[in-house]
Amino acid sequence: MAAISGGKTYHHGDLRNALICAAVGLATEGGPERVVLREAARRVGVSPTAAYRHFDGRGELLRTVRAHARRELAASMEQAAAREPGADDPALAAERRVAALCRGYVGFAVEQPGLYRAAFCAPRTADEAEPAPERETAEPEVRAFTLLREALEALARCGAARCGARPATGAAAWSAVHGLSLLLVDGPLRRLSAQGRNVAVEATLAMVVSGMRAV
Repeated sequence: MAAISGGKTYHHGDLRNALICAAVGLATEGGPERVVLREAARRVGVSPTAAYRHFDGRGELLRTVRAHARRELAASMEQAAAREPGADDPALAAERRVAALCRGYVGFAVEQPGLYRAAFCAPRTADEAEPAPERETAEPEVRAFTLLREALEALARCGAARCGARPATGAAAWSAVHGLSLLLVDGPLRRLSAQGRNVAVEATLAMVVSGMRAV
């Protein structure tokens, strides 16, 4: 996919990228429900017919936006981990990385709720579903989960966590931060103050790290 850049205008031959930019803007404003090919075309200033030359329909455009949102989520996690101070103790450093990745995950959800919803939106129609592959292949793993799983494996290698059930512990940790993110974005926790939100986040992260030791 072409690199996404800002702006509402496009150069000759770059209409697809302009439509993606518009669609990402729609998702940012109102989540995946706002992503409509005709509206993206209107924002760019072209006819729906021109837009359909680049996308088969809303489903393909929405899948493109979802992929972009997932990359942004992973980038938020990596940026949070990069800001985390290191530690001489490898186990402590590994714990800090796990916690930082989780903070980046929740932070993205809170700061970009529309894109966060788009990152995990489920198809509502046959048009929005993934196209059937020529041969059966596994769906690519979400980068955010890969980052978290790798950090947990590093924690296990340091001896700070048992490694007997890595796939299960990775899923449990992701479930915790994903569930918290949903509660903060669309659930009753969205009414928390910034301080209350931070308390909820840190309590969840402490539970995740301590849970890895107990598994």
